Parts: sequence; C-alpha cells; structure tokens
Amino acid sequence: MAVKKIFWEDPYLTELGTIVTSVEENTVTLKETIVYAFSGGQQSDDGTINHFRIHNALKKGKEIYYTIDKDHHLKVGDKVWVEIDWAKRYRIMKLHFAAEIILELVNQHFGNPAKIGANITSEKARIDFLWEGNISEIFPLLAERSGKLIGANKPVISDFSNEEVEIRFWKIEGFGQVACGGTHIRSTGEIGPLRLKRDRQGKGKERIEIYLVD
Repeated sequence: MAVKKIFWEDPYLTELGTIVTSVEENTVTLKETIVYAFSGGQQSDDGTINHFRIHNALKKGKEIYYTIDKDHHLKVGDKVWVEIDWAKRYRIMKLHFAAEIILELVNQHFGNPAKIGANITSEKARIDFLWEGNISEIFPLLAERSGKLIGANKPVISDFSNEEVEIRFWKIEGFGQVACGGTHIRSTGEIGPLRLKRDRQGKGKERIEIYLVD
C-alpha cells in the first residue's frame, strides 16, 4: 500500500505522527508523510523521523523511501514523529508557484515554446526553453503580468484530476489550469515581489531564473 501524501492535503503541516511500514537497513517507508520527495524538478524537503535526519527521499511509483541515520533502531509498526524544515518548504512553495506563473505566462503569450528543463530549490527556480534570441526581452511583460496576479492575491486551487494514478493540478480562476504534483501555496499574494534573470544555455537555449525579493 502506497504512502498517504499529506503534503498534498495540507502543504502547511510541519509535524505528523505516523507508523513505519517497512525497514531495510537505514531506509524506511511510512503510512503517511509530510516530507516531499524530489519530483517534477521540485527539491526534496529536509526533515527528521523521530529526530533522525532524512538524508534522502526517493519517490518510486506511489511510494516514498526515506534514508535516515544508520543507528535509528526503528522497526515495522513503530510509531514515529515526522518533522520538516518549514522555512525551506515555504520558500520552495513560493518559488515553485512563481515558476508556474511565469511558465504559464510564457505559454499564453509566446506560443508554448518547448520547455527543456526546470528546477526549484529554496534559493531560486529556473525554467529552460528552446528559444531563439534573448529571452530577457520578454521580462517586462512577465514582470507586469505576474506582478498583477500576485498583487491580486488570487486563490490557488490544488486537487486531483485522477486520484488513482496520483495526477494533480493547480487552478487559478480566470488565469489557467495546469497539471502539477508539487506543493502549492493557498493564494498568489504569498509569493511577494520577484526578480527575473536571464542565463544563456547555448545556441537556441535560454534560461529564466526566478528569485524572491526578501
């Protein structure tokens, strides 16, 4: 049975009591979890299981495998307390959704250019495109439109489009609906001001880097 992903139901939950469902050396699985594992370019959360540090979180199918300290002594059926680094998670959530907004604006106004990469950490988000020319030429439009959407503090709806195979989406009324399995903020106003930066990746390849303005 796959782990129940509470980080989708409540991405603001920072602590959780649950049960160990498997143990193989220093890798464990849980009945429920709040600790996101790297997927779709979004960085894994930092956290602990019974105060043992999570060194790696690996998503395989519907399961998530957590590698923790070797001297954990945990057994199947043990009750455990799970905690995440909320400061890191919240920055990732804001940068992730900032990237979602920028990507959707690029798609809506510039003909769905091929996205060839993306990565979201607690420091910055980036999106890579097949793009001829200097992508920073479109930054004024992106800044204006994203600023208006963030300033309007629009509600963000997140839900399953297919719960059986764990396909999820986000939606902002009047703006767009996009398939995405990350952790999402409740409203656009949480993001705050943004800074966009260009990074050329080679001929015909352009990168947009996105930073929070703290």
